[in-house]
Amino acid sequence: MILPVYAYGQPVLLKKAQPVSEDYPQLAEFIENMWETMYNASGVGLAAPQVGKSLRIFIVDTKQVQKEGEEEKGIKKVFINPEIIEENGKLWAYEEGCLSIPDIRGDVMRKEFVFIKYLDENFEEHTEMFGEMEARVIQHEYDHLEGILFTELLKPLKKRMVNRRLQKIKKGDIKSEYRMRFVAP
Repeated sequence: MILPVYAYGQPVLLKKAQPVSEDYPQLAEFIENMWETMYNASGVGLAAPQVGKSLRIFIVDTKQVQKEGEEEKGIKKVFINPEIIEENGKLWAYEEGCLSIPDIRGDVMRKEFVFIKYLDENFEEHTEMFGEMEARVIQHEYDHLEGILFTELLKPLKKRMVNRRLQKIKKGDIKSEYRMRFVAP
């Protein structure tokens, strides 16, 4: 089932998400709904707060944006109760966007590698290092679990430039290709 994506201004996007227990009701169905929602919105990552649940879960699929024949370079994974152990490497800028903040993009500086511990959808523990684009997407989605939006990481001038557009999103005064839930007027 495709879920509505919660738009900028929704309180759930600013809260630190809560850990998920193995006995969370209908967890497999919720994760499947997250995949369907993400693909419907043409995303490469989606965190539970973006669909209104303050849970420490996010999904990532960078295989879909790899060049034809290079899909094995990407990842398609579920991250439950993730914990970033270390971010390292050089800082690099890349223009990011977010399904909760449509039509706004901006350069965000992030470290090129992330070392992360997480549970998969079967609650099996993994500790892995990811680099470059996969690291960036993971860091972006992890930020959602911490209540941080990419717009908070923009340079001050860019933040001021997008503020009016953010307020329009908050009011629901935008067009979106996918279903969204806005703050009630």
